[in-house]
Amino acid sequence: MSSPTSPILNLDGLDLAALLCSRVCHDVISPVGAIVNGLEVLEDDQDESMRTFALELIGKSARQASARLKFARIAFGAAGSAGASIDLADAEGVAKGMFVDDKTKLTWSAPQALFPKNKVKLLLNLVMIATSAIPRGGVIDVTVSGAGEAPTLVLRAKGSHARIPPHVEELMAGSPESGTVDAHAILPFYAGLVARAAAMEVRFAIEGDEVTITATPTVIEMPAEAGDEASDTALA
Repeated sequence: MSSPTSPILNLDGLDLAALLCSRVCHDVISPVGAIVNGLEVLEDDQDESMRTFALELIGKSARQASARLKFARIAFGAAGSAGASIDLADAEGVAKGMFVDDKTKLTWSAPQALFPKNKVKLLLNLVMIATSAIPRGGVIDVTVSGAGEAPTLVLRAKGSHARIPPHVEELMAGSPESGTVDAHAILPFYAGLVARAAAMEVRFAIEGDEVTITATPTVIEMPAEAGDEASDTALA
């Protein structure tokens, strides 16, 4: 974990865009490749059982690619850019779509409400970070409470060999130990950017086989003089 005095890495806008594009491509290339393989089987193989298998593979992979693109559109993109809010129901839908037929299950408890865009984007990025906390799969429980402007986001990832993902805290703080960020590390680095833009503080904790990720509004400490003046005004 980086020290409090570690310098913040200011990533060039073009580099950030390139790394995020690489991340999205990495997420969709596998199901798209599977679709291509399935089409090749349909073209070259006349065995009925193989053709049935190919059609099932194409269908499953197409749904997976679609789910990952829908997720990326909100988590990384400018979805809903015409407004400043995103419906949490939409966030739930794209998040759960990422875990269909997967070794990890997602539970979701949140109000049916519009929340500020960056806070929703942060929530979705934390969902992906939570998946890397349980590499062998398990359950991720998402709870959102409080008002949209000052929510509390709690994600509990429980599974075998749970661990706080390596370097995630320093990356989210914007101070990677290596001084650089690659496509593999861009998600937590970007999540940190979103957290600061949303005025949210993210903390990690682990107990046994459960990792807890908590995001709360950043507390702005007032100078002692200002605090004393405010108290005097309130008492007057």
